[in-house]
Parts: sequence; structure tokens; C-alpha cells
Amino acid sequence: MFKNVENLDDDCKELLDLLNKSDLNLSEQKINLINKIYHKDKGLHHQLLSILLYRYYDSNTVLGTIDSFVFELLGNSDSPIINDEISKHFPQGIVNLRSEYGIDYLPLQKLLVTKSFQEADTLTHLLLCQLSQIIGNHTRQWLYFTDINRFPCADLHTIDQLWQIHSGGLFGLSVQKRIWLSSGSDWEIFWSKIGWKVDNVNCRYPQGFVWNINAPEGHLPLFNQLRGVQVLAALFEHPAF
Repeated sequence: MFKNVENLDDDCKELLDLLNKSDLNLSEQKINLINKIYHKDKGLHHQLLSILLYRYYDSNTVLGTIDSFVFELLGNSDSPIINDEISKHFPQGIVNLRSEYGIDYLPLQKLLVTKSFQEADTLTHLLLCQLSQIIGNHTRQWLYFTDINRFPCADLHTIDQLWQIHSGGLFGLSVQKRIWLSSGSDWEIFWSKIGWKVDNVNCRYPQGFVWNINAPEGHLPLFNQLRGVQVLAALFEHPAF
């Protein structure tokens, strides 16, 4: 029922066509069209869901931040049918929560969907510590840089995708690595670009940081910034990124 995209509204047809194009310059146009459809007619919420499910079950499609935007909008729908379908098809959200050690990333997904970024940042640290404890058979509540190279790619990909997908591509470890490389691997330039240092002064935790989507690109997660550069450098060198 919901995966049928043959009888779409004209705007929904245009959206499906745009979603099949990977041009990043079209992102704003896609977002604007999604908002137009969502707010134009509640009856079109079902068509948005059909598009999302069509893409979700298409093995050739890799879901991205735009799909997440549709998912989050539909999660606010007051239609019991849509809510039931979302729960049935996306019981763990839109990201595949893979873990090689059975770590439960669903609580992190829920925090990021609701844009509870400070809580998500704290939980990210706790989950990576939990992963380190399992792999290294220890009980400490912090990370050493030597822990990082033992982390599975699957778990780091899950964390990174959750941060990226639910921030519209603004946050995530891979985003930070890209900015670091573009800074010539110069940490001082990097700190300033991502807003961890302002006017050459280190930001104070937590009040000095921005816990919303008005933050600079790559600003979050920052769970590791209090322990210097070694942990972050090890993450940037991990094959997951």
C-alpha cells in the first residue's frame, strides 16, 4: 500500500525525481519542496511516507539526510495510520544500528531525533566507553587513544551516521575529519573552524558550546575534546573514516 509511488501528487512526483539526483546543490530545493508538501495537505503525508518507504526498500538507494528530514517530519504526524506504519517499518529509526558487540544505539538515535544534542554527546561518550570496556575487559569510564584502533568499523559507522543523518549533515566524526583535513591537519585552525575555540580562547564546557543546529559545521560531537587531541587523532586515523 505505502510503497506504491505510481499515483503521486505533482509535487510528490517532482520530489521523487529530485531525490534520485545526488547533486548537493539541490538540497535546499528538496527541503523546501518537502516542507511545501507536508504543510500543504495532511492527505499528502501518506504520499511522503510512500516515497520514504519506496526509497528505504530499494536496494540501490542509500538513505541520507533528506530522507531523515522526511522521517522526522512524519514522526510528528497526528495520523495514527502513519504513526503505526513508521513504527512497523522503522522500529529502530532510519539508520541501521549495527554493532559487533551488541551495543544498543537506539537511545542515542532517540536523543538525536529530538535534537537533544548535549544529552546525545554525553551518551556517545558512555557508549564508546562501554564498547572499550567490552573489548578491553576493563571498567574505566574514559577513553585512551590506544582503545580506538580496536573499535569495529560497524560501531563507529553507526555512531557517525546517527550524528550526520539527524543533524542534516552538520555534525559527525567524518564531518570533523573532513574539516580537519581541509585545515591542513592544523589543530589550531581546526578548533576555530568548528567553534571549539573562539577568538583564540578555548570554549568552556558546557556553556561555551552550541547545543543546537545553529552551531558551526563539525561542532559536535565533542565528548573527546576535554582529553586533548590524541583520542580525536586516533579516531580520524581509524579505517572507519
